[in-house]
Amino acid sequence: MSEIRLSSEKKLRLFSGRGFPELSEQVAQELGIPLTPTSAYDFANGEIFVRFEESVRGCDAFVIQSHSTPINKQIMEQLIMIDALKRASAKRITVVAPFYAYARQDKKSRGREPITARLMADLFKTAGADRLMVVDLHTSQIQGFFDGPVDHLFALPMLANYVGSKVDRSMLTIVSPDSGRVRVAERWSELLGGCPIAFIHKTRDPLVPNEAVVGKVVGDVTGRTCVVIDDMIDTAGTITKAVDALFEGGAKDVIVAATHAVFSGPAVDRLKESRAVEIVVTDSLPLSEDQKFDKLTILSIAPLLARAIREVFEDGSVTSLFDGHS
Repeated sequence: MSEIRLSSEKKLRLFSGRGFPELSEQVAQELGIPLTPTSAYDFANGEIFVRFEESVRGCDAFVIQSHSTPINKQIMEQLIMIDALKRASAKRITVVAPFYAYARQDKKSRGREPITARLMADLFKTAGADRLMVVDLHTSQIQGFFDGPVDHLFALPMLANYVGSKVDRSMLTIVSPDSGRVRVAERWSELLGGCPIAFIHKTRDPLVPNEAVVGKVVGDVTGRTCVVIDDMIDTAGTITKAVDALFEGGAKDVIVAATHAVFSGPAVDRLKESRAVEIVVTDSLPLSEDQKFDKLTILSIAPLLARAIREVFEDGSVTSLFDGHS
């Protein structure tokens, strides 16, 4: 015989950063495997050290990290984990970033500005990542920034099913907080039986971050239950102004649904005091007990991530999870 043949099987391994280990544990439970033991600590000057306690040679590695506060530390830790896996001869490395940091910086609005969403993709590629897995990107074209496969997962079906189970769908209107998310509103409408869509005309001063000027409501909301949808809630300024505009336009009730609960600064107080009857988010980012309140509902994305990881590992179809959407 002029060759050596191996009958070895593919090996899936899960690795967790320190950004949100509880979510990683839930994903591991859904898959029925433990997280790979990892040593990670910070040096006195803030530098990060990571070492895996078991051999990772030849494995299909999935590195889960939530880009939570402090966001730049979590990104750096994930990059270091990727580098460690590459140097330890992992066969394929998939970055699992439920919330993709810097996604809002996806284009230049004025001269001399960065496109940091592209820089993020370049950093992952340079570190050694072969694939990205993300949930509800701020804009879908960010997929093109990474030179390799990108699995763009959607929390939308989960959010829509939850909201649809709680309201009278015949009196439901899906509201996009600006013209840019009308396509997402159309998908909500498709999933909930073709309910009408409205959007809020919004302007934003590029010189003032986290501040939007909400204009008039376009569409029929009078006497209806409105669901305001968005990819993230940061300071909650836009969302709470949208809720007020809808009530001024004659809405009966308003529910807010968003994937990523960033909840910076005054967000929690604004949402508590808003007239919305319920705020529905996912656990793509960790929330402290101080950030939770009575009308907040948190849905788990661990089953979604686990299903997608299994499809990738088994060379199945991730797109099939979302009716062909990507």
